[in-house]
Amino acid sequence: MTTRIVLADDQASIRMGFRRILEAEADLQVVGEADNGVAALVATRSLEPDVLLADIRMPEMDGLELTREITRSMPSVRVVVVTTFDLDEYVHTALHDGACGFLLKRSRSAVLVEAVRAAAAGDSMISPEITTRMLSRFRHERRVVRRPSEPLTSREQEVARLVAEGLTNSDIGAELFISTGTVKTHLARLQKKLGVQNRVG
Repeated sequence: MTTRIVLADDQASIRMGFRRILEAEADLQVVGEADNGVAALVATRSLEPDVLLADIRMPEMDGLELTREITRSMPSVRVVVVTTFDLDEYVHTALHDGACGFLLKRSRSAVLVEAVRAAAAGDSMISPEITTRMLSRFRHERRVVRRPSEPLTSREQEVARLVAEGLTNSDIGAELFISTGTVKTHLARLQKKLGVQNRVG
């Protein structure tokens, strides 16, 4: 099976480079190009490719808006965002809005090819540099221990432990021989002391 691709980037040299890399592979075919977001939307709707490679900063419609529109109206098309700008805000927005990949233009040719194949197969891929940074930040955040604003009572500690084990309010009430309303009161106090918004926190 050949994977059909549309390239969207306002720089002709970038599109040419991507085309050469992708069409060197027997299973990949570039079926269309666009130099702005609106043209990319039109091309994607008319050509119905398997994968759209979209730059973020393009005239008329940027890549993030394009991603939202394509994933909303043509969910069968997999979008891989490719950009020069290594910003967490772009990564989070693109993935939240349905992109299945996020690559930096400086990524190796093999990474581009792998990302397109992954997208066509229904998988996702992020540039290794971005993945490393996100994992590093995650590890750092895990090391930050949230301290309660005031000590937890023994009962609050029991409730917190049972919440962590996945018990519902009624299950906790039965376990501790207290009413569901009392459980809710303990939960409200726990959330306030721990500075979290809900039982997941």
